[in-house]
Amino acid sequence: MTCEKARSVHVVALAGDIDHTTAGTFRQALIPPGGSAPHTVVDFRKVTFMDSSGINILVAANNAVRSHGGSLRLAHTPTPVRDLLSIVGLDALIPVHPTLEDALAPPAAA
Repeated sequence: MTCEKARSVHVVALAGDIDHTTAGTFRQALIPPGGSAPHTVVDFRKVTFMDSSGINILVAANNAVRSHGGSLRLAHTPTPVRDLLSIVGLDALIPVHPTLEDALAPPAAA
């Protein structure tokens, strides 16, 4: 997993499986360095599998950032991950974007 900060957005690029063996690493990766970025985007482009461990971490991360006025967005979710998010209804709580660029774009004005 790699992390980078861009325009007060914490970007987390994941690779491989997200399961009980990688849950701790995933959880740590979602914490912005110094807590400085209120918004987090998770790029799932290279994720091959995700189980309920990943779902639980995303729920906790979403709750944490929202409680501080931030946001969590997901990008490039492969079909199996997108299907899992849909089954548990998480795609209704956390915005899922087709590309990293879309997820990084500012929200459209209302």
